[in-house]
Amino acid sequence: MGFFERFLTVWVLLCIGFGILLGQFAGGAIEPLTKMSLFEVNIPIAVLVWLMIYPMMVQIDFTSIKDVGKNPKGLLLTLTVNWLIKPFTMAFFGWIFFQNIFSAFLTPERANEYLAGAILLGAAPCTAMVFVWSYLTKGDPLYTLVQVSINDLVILFAFIPIVGFLLGISDITIPYNTLLYSVVIFVVIPLSAGYLSRKYILRAYGKDWFETKFLHFLKPISILALLATLILLFAFQGNIILNNPFDILLIAIPLTIQTYFIFGISWITGKLLNLPHNVCAPASMIGASNFFELSVAVAIALFGINSGAALATVVGVLIEVPVMLTLVKLANRWRY
Repeated sequence: MGFFERFLTVWVLLCIGFGILLGQFAGGAIEPLTKMSLFEVNIPIAVLVWLMIYPMMVQIDFTSIKDVGKNPKGLLLTLTVNWLIKPFTMAFFGWIFFQNIFSAFLTPERANEYLAGAILLGAAPCTAMVFVWSYLTKGDPLYTLVQVSINDLVILFAFIPIVGFLLGISDITIPYNTLLYSVVIFVVIPLSAGYLSRKYILRAYGKDWFETKFLHFLKPISILALLATLILLFAFQGNIILNNPFDILLIAIPLTIQTYFIFGISWITGKLLNLPHNVCAPASMIGASNFFELSVAVAIALFGINSGAALATVVGVLIEVPVMLTLVKLANRWRY
């Protein structure tokens, strides 16, 4: 794990602090950024999210999908947990905590927004950081690549109906056209750009240059774009955070429980299916972690940059690394 990834939680906390200070002392100067929108999608945030997502998408080798039949049980586990279990358990935990257990601390409007952010996280399983978790658990890198490639394709078709259904039954109204625009802008375009540019670079410069030079150049860009997005978010969330600092903890509790719950289901099922450890471990990590870049972007597009939904997805970023590192330790301790 690189320096930026290892201390991601520290950088997130620093950006939260800096963003809040920026909002307090220079809020008026950056307010015009919130009004720069196209199809109800904030343009500055869109640019930053592209810079976050493209370095991940360009790593996906869709030619690896031809190897999908080598161990179908592992892929079946990933798809079942990611799309038939995780989004619905996240919605359930969000409903239990935000609208029931924590109802004394949250207004109904705020509870609904936090629930919406949790649903967006639950419907977007990890696509990039899972390579790090797979490496740390000595997972099969080629099989992890197959799992991530298939997962990225499923996102194109499953994300909108699942998010729409779960928000709908939670009585949260969303504009479907904005949700569609968000998926096109934040998934289809960077995925297509990643595929086409990867194909061109490999043909023009070779695999060695692509992996040692190009990807090495892109790696810090993704993290820096994420941190810049967080600064903007908290510049506009500052007053909300200062008035409700306890909300960060309230959001983190169900998100953390969900992460351990999904990992446990995946791990136990993988062992029952007699999956080898180097397949079971990354399969469990994919389900447990989130494609938080997409969740943050869609939350902003649907509910606004200063919404509770956006805040909830950012808390997902905050807890991602420390929680996932504990799961890496568990996976290594339980190696079989």
